[in-house]
Amino acid sequence: MPTHKSVRLEHRGGMLFVAEPSSGHVISFDERRSNQGGSPVETVLSALAACTAMDVISIAIKKRQAISSYEIEASGSQRDEYPQVYTEIELVHVVHGTGLSEAAIRRSIELSATKYCPINAMLSAGATVVHHRYRIASSGERPFEAAGLVISTGPYQRPEVLA
Repeated sequence: MPTHKSVRLEHRGGMLFVAEPSSGHVISFDERRSNQGGSPVETVLSALAACTAMDVISIAIKKRQAISSYEIEASGSQRDEYPQVYTEIELVHVVHGTGLSEAAIRRSIELSATKYCPINAMLSAGATVVHHRYRIASSGERPFEAAGLVISTGPYQRPEVLA
């Protein structure tokens, strides 16, 4: 049975809108001039980063990775024409820890990108290419640093999502 989500959006004057999702966590949206809330388009980028981060950290922990810090650097390019959709997004997973396995971190990112993250699936089903990269710094018995591309998803690569 499909999961149902709901949001009530209220106009609070000017270009300020407040979303009240069924989760109860209020989100404010605004345009950049009055700057009283987040940009809806930047929020999509934030949602993608948060979605994949939750997957990656969960999978990596199951793979017994001793992660001491983890962040995602997310950036996107929009087209000039309306609607100004993201044409390309780059996510860089920055992982620090002790005794990390590059293969385990790469696989965690790949599983999020290809199987678990619904935000990535929605964007990849449309006109957006999402590049999933990583930078790892592992300390311990065999310290190393590594960086690279795991996978690029989209555009129009997820037809099973639309079925």
